[in-house]
Amino acid sequence: MGMSHATERWTAEHVRALPDDGKRYELIEGELVVTPAPCGLHQEAVMALIRRLDPWLRERGIARMLASPADLALGEDEVLQPDLFVCRTANGTAVRDWSDIAALLLIIEVLSPTTARYDRQLKRRRYQRAGVPEYWIVDPDARLIERWHPPDSAGPEVITDQMRWEPVPGHGVLEFGVGALFAELNGEA
Repeated sequence: MGMSHATERWTAEHVRALPDDGKRYELIEGELVVTPAPCGLHQEAVMALIRRLDPWLRERGIARMLASPADLALGEDEVLQPDLFVCRTANGTAVRDWSDIAALLLIIEVLSPTTARYDRQLKRRRYQRAGVPEYWIVDPDARLIERWHPPDSAGPEVITDQMRWEPVPGHGVLEFGVGALFAELNGEA
């Protein structure tokens, strides 16, 4: 189960010094969030999303798709570990260091029972505050994707049929069936 830990004051340096014990450590708005390694269904969902988005992005040369573990910071003393993210570097080359990222275009979190509260609240607010253009919360149990745009504090767009995403105007629209994604995950495809 994900839990926050109290200490004097956690810093990114403290978090980076924690042991490599299979848990995911994040520092978000001063709160240390510790979650266990993801389950198989979670990782299947991550891979299914990579298969849909990465080839499309590579074909257009728009941006790069990466997966955690990562060590992202959005200008504060923090360590963020999104499941998937789409980013651009200043010169369009590969990301060699996390500081090479010039812009985040999309953050994707796949819900699990241990991460749902953090993904929907703490992390969503942080990404919106940073101006990340899109934040998707993929819910395998409900078979839907919540799409958030900053400052959508009123609520997300809930997508259950067709996802359409245009990260850079004029470079095409990525489309995929949300129902087909979840059918694949549930062995129905």
